Order: sequence, then structure tokens, then C-alpha cells
Amino acid sequence: MDNQPLISDLRLFHAAARRSSFVATAAELGVSPALVSKRMAILEKTLGVTLFARTTRRVAITEDGEAVDQWARKILEAADGMSESLREARAAPRGILRISADCRLGHKYLAPVLTEFAKRYPAVEISFQLVDRPVDLVGEAIDIDIRVGDIDESQLIAHRIFACHRILCAAPAYLERRGYPRSLADLAQHDCLVRRESDQSFAVWRLHGPGGLEAVKVSGPLSTNSADVARSWAHSGLGIALVADRDIAASLAASTMVQVLPAYRQPADVWAVCRDHLVDSAKLSRCVRFLQQRLGEGGFALPPTAQAALSD
Repeated sequence: MDNQPLISDLRLFHAAARRSSFVATAAELGVSPALVSKRMAILEKTLGVTLFARTTRRVAITEDGEAVDQWARKILEAADGMSESLREARAAPRGILRISADCRLGHKYLAPVLTEFAKRYPAVEISFQLVDRPVDLVGEAIDIDIRVGDIDESQLIAHRIFACHRILCAAPAYLERRGYPRSLADLAQHDCLVRRESDQSFAVWRLHGPGGLEAVKVSGPLSTNSADVARSWAHSGLGIALVADRDIAASLAASTMVQVLPAYRQPADVWAVCRDHLVDSAKLSRCVRFLQQRLGEGGFALPPTAQAALSD
């Protein structure tokens, strides 16, 4: 064991490699330059290589030093991860945890999972709000908001619960009657089952395809704010719908629905959006990881069709 480097020396070395200066490294870590120089000499002797080319003003990392630095980063990340894991294990989550989600998602899927979480962590007091509107996490003091799709607020921290996509699909009867669209622009000439809350005469569907992100204005005689209704209309041959891929998988396999423009899809990942970093709160990190495990992976995960329904 005498020829194994100390974690503390690797941490000093990594800082010195980044700073290219023993003096700057000492100032950053709150130690003396003499200590940094001494420990680097010991590390070089331990490893049997020259880590730095030294001058009176600065130090430059050598080729061997670059190789050692790559290993040092991995070792330090693993050590820090172990320490963080142990700190979390010792810290019992407690206190109030405010969570929000839309009504359908929250009632059908999140409520049973949060029931399990409450039983496992009785010191956590859960306030669960079901809303059908955008949530202001800061203004409403929400700790976790469960959302679908892109997260635009740069000041928030998003953790993916699981990945999902929406795809275009229609019943064979509709496509036989109206024909197959050959491009995204063709959708403007079709009956599209639009999901919207307002009285706008059209909606804009944005999908990723071979040329990147594309948008098309769509409309139709039927619109709704319910994903279930839109899917039901699509199954009845009333138009083209944009629905979660896993939610429609069984219908596609049975040929009761047909995917339209299969090269296009819309991201619909489910996210836990937070104001604070997980490392700053035991209750926050435990809850987010619990949701990831129960809804996205592991033995208690929802089946694929249920996972897709979360994105509607």
C-alpha cells in the first residue's frame, strides 16, 4: 500500500494541473505553496513519473501528468460520489415537500406513488397540488413540479423521470378516405385533431424530423383539451392525432391505427422540475429518485402504455 497515492494528493494535483501554478493552487485550497510543492514531489516519487515541468513563475503539466490527471478525475469523482451517497443515507428526509402536477397525471399516476413515498418516509409532510395551469415554482413555493416536454426556464433544475415521444397517427379508414400526407406541410390540408384550451382557429405542431425542428399550422372541425378524447376521435377515423408513442403502440401493432410521417416525432419527456439542487435537500433528492424508480425503471415501473399516458 506504500506506493498508492493519497486522495488528498490527487486533489492537490488536479487543482495544480488546472491552475498551472502551485501558488494559485495553494490560495484556492487554503494551504501553503510549500506544502503543495512538497506533496507533488511525493506524488511524483510514489508514481515514478514527472508530473510537472517547473519554472520560477509557473508549472506546466507533462504528458505523463495529463494521463495521471485523467485517472485523478475519475478517482475523485468516485470518491466524492461515495461521500455524497453516505451523507444522503445518514440524512433522514423530513419537513414539508410541496409537489404539483396536472390533474390527470397527478390523480391517476403520481398519487399512488406518493402514497408509497409517504409510508417509507413518514417524517416528510407532503402537500400535493393538482392544477391545470402553468406553475410558478418560486412564487408559489413549489418544491417539485412534474411537467411534460421542454423546460424553458433556465433558472430551474429539471430531472428526467423517463423519456417519451409523441407521434402522428390516424385510423386506416381516415387515410383511405383522405389520403396519406407525404410531408409535414401536407397536414395543413388534413383534419387534425387539435388539443387546445382557447378558441384559436388553428394550432401549431412542432416536430423533429430529418431536417431538424419543423412547424406546421394545423386545424380541423374537432378540437379538445383532452388527450383521451383526441385519441378516441382518431380511432373513430375523424382525423390525424399527435399522441404518445407507447400509448398507441398496441393499436399500431393491431393495425387499428397507422403511423403517419414516421420520420417525425415530438419530444414529450416527463420531468421533475425543482428550484434547488438535489444535493441541497434530502427530502428533494429522495422524492425525485423515488419517482424515477417507480415510474421510469426497476421492478415497480409502470408498464410502457401507462408511461406514455403520463405525457398526455
